[in-house]
Amino acid sequence: MAGRFEGLSNLEWKLFEDIFPTEPEKCGKGMPHAPYRYLLNSLLYILITGCRWCDIPKGDIWASKSASHRWLKQWREDGTFEYIQARVLAVADEKGLINWDFGAVDGSFSPWKGRR
Repeated sequence: MAGRFEGLSNLEWKLFEDIFPTEPEKCGKGMPHAPYRYLLNSLLYILITGCRWCDIPKGDIWASKSASHRWLKQWREDGTFEYIQARVLAVADEKGLINWDFGAVDGSFSPWKGRR
């Protein structure tokens, strides 16, 4: 079903595993670092389902909304998120899942106020 995501399978995680360090860096005081797989699960859940941050599932394979948001910001700044996106597109293209001859633009989110 479109819009449903239940976390990365072991095979899917292997596509991304080498992007992240094997041992998470220590955060110092406070909560322990969430595993990268849980962070990626949570971010993909947000992107696939379109839900709000507060609606990230709770459980063994998910990171908290605050950790997920913090890491998304970090990965956007350091280029990790774009690298992940490029890898997903490369795998999809290799498998023939993308039709590059077709494109669509959704103007419903346009900031232009001049609609009539």
